[in-house]
Amino acid sequence: MRARRGWAWPLVPIYAAGLAVRDGLRWLGWLRVRRLQWPVVSVGSLSAGGAGKTPVVIALAELLRARGWDVDVLSRGYGREGLGVERVDLAAADAARRFGDEPVVIAQRAGVPVWVGTERFAAGEAAEGFVASGGEQQQGQKRNAGILPLHCVQGQNDNSEFANDKSRVHLLDDGFQHRGLARAVDVVLVTEEDMEEALFPAGNRREPLAALRRADVVVLRDTERARVEARVRRLMRAGAVVWSLQRELRFAEGCAGARPLAFCAIARPDGFWAMLKEAGCQLAEIVAFGDHHAYAMVDMVRLVAMAKKCGATGFITTEKDAVKLSGAMLERLREVGPVCVAGLEARFVDEAGVVRELEARCR
Repeated sequence: MRARRGWAWPLVPIYAAGLAVRDGLRWLGWLRVRRLQWPVVSVGSLSAGGAGKTPVVIALAELLRARGWDVDVLSRGYGREGLGVERVDLAAADAARRFGDEPVVIAQRAGVPVWVGTERFAAGEAAEGFVASGGEQQQGQKRNAGILPLHCVQGQNDNSEFANDKSRVHLLDDGFQHRGLARAVDVVLVTEEDMEEALFPAGNRREPLAALRRADVVVLRDTERARVEARVRRLMRAGAVVWSLQRELRFAEGCAGARPLAFCAIARPDGFWAMLKEAGCQLAEIVAFGDHHAYAMVDMVRLVAMAKKCGATGFITTEKDAVKLSGAMLERLREVGPVCVAGLEARFVDEAGVVRELEARCR
């Protein structure tokens, strides 16, 4: 197993024991599981950050919307400054600070309502209440003939206002460990790196590999599937399935010239550097900040100085980083050259099969 923090190995058994106690309490029914009116499709991972959950949430939202379903996303909004439950407002000042960088990217890319809150059940209730009160003017709600609806809301009260509405669904972002909220489908992303990662706090894996037995679906990167699928399937329960995912960079804004300086504040920056190089970018320099780093003008001053020193022709960064850059910050960076934004797009190899699987597991 790979340890990122070797000094923390003695603490791993304590962390593992805590997980076992929590699982035991859940098995005994002492930990409450609450259920929303609409079905929940959870998208999560074994490790903290870097598995690529955000692009997968966006891809699922787009697929479900294309099938005629009403979709929203429930997110914790990690690192946000806002309080309580809020719906992401892209027009708000400092939206990324208030709602979190990932929720803002999802709202921009997927075009669906995104609700943030530490308690995802409360966020889901707010989303359902908003629709029930008529606050949401549904767009594109005409149901196409032949669309297969999402068929079940487990445990739903037949007298509920939503009992006969089978076409609404919540996507739960980073939900594999958020087990206090019931879900119809548990989708878990697994990377080759996850398979070798140590448990917290020595590594970034939040649960043992054996936790994959809870998954309904495991998503593997197409480029890694041949190397990890056999091992992953031995950990999965009977009836669970594997989906393949393809990923590519989409350059959303401009070109950063021949030799850009690349910077980001994500969990696995090495993957970003590698994808940039595969796309043909000749990087003048790379700078990695801590995951979810809140940028300040002092960071821009540092980046500009580094860019001038190494002869960079501009900058390139990720969507999650770009949404945190203010107009003044961008203006400072453009003293060197253009700022290019690279977004990670995810596409399922068998999109029709993904939709069929979701529907089949909710019947």
